[in-house]
Amino acid sequence: MTLQRRHDPESRGFASDNYAGVHPEILDAIALANGGHQISYGEDAYTEHLQEVFRRHFGEQATAYPVFNGTGANVVGLQAMTERWDAVICAESAHINVDECGAPEKVAGIKLLTLPAPDGKLTPELIARHAWGWGDEHRAQPRVVSITQTTELGTCYSPQEIAAICEQAHRHGMKVHLDGARLANAAATLGVPLREFTTDAGVDVLSFGGTKNGMLLGEAVVVLDPGAVRGVQFLRKAAMQLASKMRFLSVQFEALLGGDLWLRNAAHANAMARRLADEVRGLPGLQITQEVQANAVFAVLPKDVTERLQKRFRFYTWNEHTGEVRWMTAFDTTEADIDAFGAAVAEELRES
Repeated sequence: MTLQRRHDPESRGFASDNYAGVHPEILDAIALANGGHQISYGEDAYTEHLQEVFRRHFGEQATAYPVFNGTGANVVGLQAMTERWDAVICAESAHINVDECGAPEKVAGIKLLTLPAPDGKLTPELIARHAWGWGDEHRAQPRVVSITQTTELGTCYSPQEIAAICEQAHRHGMKVHLDGARLANAAATLGVPLREFTTDAGVDVLSFGGTKNGMLLGEAVVVLDPGAVRGVQFLRKAAMQLASKMRFLSVQFEALLGGDLWLRNAAHANAMARRLADEVRGLPGLQITQEVQANAVFAVLPKDVTERLQKRFRFYTWNEHTGEVRWMTAFDTTEADIDAFGAAVAEELRES
């Protein structure tokens, strides 16, 4: 059978950075790791070297556990930080609360204590609403604060904001988990090394995202404080997140993090989001609802405009009640893509 291309390689949408393909340098790395036999389940040469790569970014205490996907990374990481009677404090909009089909509750057995956060960001004052009740056998015990960087609303915590959250959590005997599906985008926005708003700020465990930043597949549970977890390797296996041919996950992270590919990809995606916001800001009938700090633009449009635009470009409606939509850019989004989409938005608004 002759294989044939079944999609238009020039097509672009703004639904998710997951829609993008694989960066050519990542594909080259996968091919480099191919051939011959390597020990399976993480005892290969690439996974061994991967620890050195992650430690350069996060410090000598860091240990990385590659997994298949972001939900797996979050569930394994949170499960390793908690007991069955514990709870995790998070924003109402957190991915672990609204986008993981209840996996933290179903798989890890964790109670989520959610908080309203209009910009997606928790604060010590918000966390204090749930930071009580330790020793009360009738209450799930608050044990972990989970934040997302960048948030589900495209906003970005400063290192100081994360440090304040970590200080409060640790003062109460809680730990801090960071969902870093778009961690690289945050670093590009902040202009600081990855460890400045993770390890140095006091984060205990993070999920490091690769798929949204040019990888084929793969995320990692990164333990920054070994004392904050137990049994990660067993929980990864039990959660069906242990890859047999792990060398092909690990070599992707090496290609991404070994040089500056992670930062180049993220900075480009961020720049395209800013360009898009500049293109549409001020158009009559359109309101940008969140500060554009990474690779996401949130806006409110008339419903009929959204429906017509979605027939021309893929993107998601974020809030059906308010008409808010989300536009995501990726490492392969071009200026021409932005200009074409911006022109389409303006055209459809004129027609409304």
